[in-house]
Parts: sequence; C-alpha cells; structure tokens
Amino acid sequence: MPEISANAVKELRDRTGSGMMDCKTALTETGGNVEKAIDYLREKGLAKAAKKSARTASDGRVFHYVHTNCKVGALLELNSETDFVAKTDEFNALGHELAMHITAANPLYLRPEDVPEADLEREKAIYHQQLLDEGRPVDKLDRIIEGKVKKFYETTCLLEQPYIRDGNRKIKDLLVDLIAKLGENIVIRRFARFMIGE
Repeated sequence: MPEISANAVKELRDRTGSGMMDCKTALTETGGNVEKAIDYLREKGLAKAAKKSARTASDGRVFHYVHTNCKVGALLELNSETDFVAKTDEFNALGHELAMHITAANPLYLRPEDVPEADLEREKAIYHQQLLDEGRPVDKLDRIIEGKVKKFYETTCLLEQPYIRDGNRKIKDLLVDLIAKLGENIVIRRFARFMIGE
C-alpha cells in the first residue's frame, strides 16, 4: 500500500472540497492516483446524494443575478433541508453561481422530464427530416436521433447543461458534490430568466 503524502491529500481536498479523511481514504483506495481519487469521491458523492434525494428540502434561499448591462438576469429558488445549511457559504456560493449560469446559458426547463412531450416529438420530427434530407441510412436514424435528443437536453435543461465555468461538469454534478459535502438534500425548485424585450 503506497504512503499517502499530506501534499496529495491537500491537493485532492483543494480540488474537490471533500473532508481530509475522505480524501485520504480515496487516495488509499486508488493507489495514490489523484485523478482516480477524484472519480472515487464523485462516485461516493453520487451514492450519498441518491440516498438523500428522497428527503424533503423545504428550506433554502432565493438568489438573483443581474448582468452588468442591466438587460438580463435571473431568479432562482434553491432549497435545502434546514436553514442552517441554507446559511452556509457553500450553499450561497452555489446559488449565486446557478443564477449567473441561468442568465448566461438560458435554460428553458429544469430537467429532461419537464420537456413537454409535444415539444420533444416536434424536435424528433425535425431531426428525422434533416437526416433524411442528408441521405443518412434509415436503419441508423433512431440512434442518431437519440444522440441529438441528448444534445437537446444538454442545451435546454438546466441540470444537464455544462457548467459555464467548467464545461466538463454539468449543473447536476455541482448539486451532487454539494449534497455529498453538506450532508443534506439540495434541490433547484424553480428559476426564471428575464431579458429586456423578451
């Protein structure tokens, strides 16, 4: 078993925000490999978040962001289980970041399940016709359309969107990470984006 240095633990802690003992365990489990340890912590975070997702989050805060030109902004309700967590720096930082992200990325829905069936079917019909016009093989259309629908969700659904500050992470990953760190269920309840003239 490799000796885990304090520097490696500190680096992992700085990069993930996880507790010191969790970082040490992750490094031990992954043979001291920091990148693998990050994945290990994310997987554990997903497991923790899944356990907490059934718990009611009825406290929280409303956040706002208005762009410097004062022409576009967003409101967001972010919920936690307790007022204690809603007052933490981490919770408030996430709320601010999400409001800024909504202003910049203009999501239309919170999650894929929120997309009306009629809208989804219309998108699929458009993709189908485009692919036929491009001469794509008919037997491959369903798989290609499936990929386009996934991309549609990543463009229009907040939880599926790549985070504006780090395109390798989705908004839902930010939530999972904070749930794992704070130990409470955290939920984006609703949001609205406002733009002058829209």
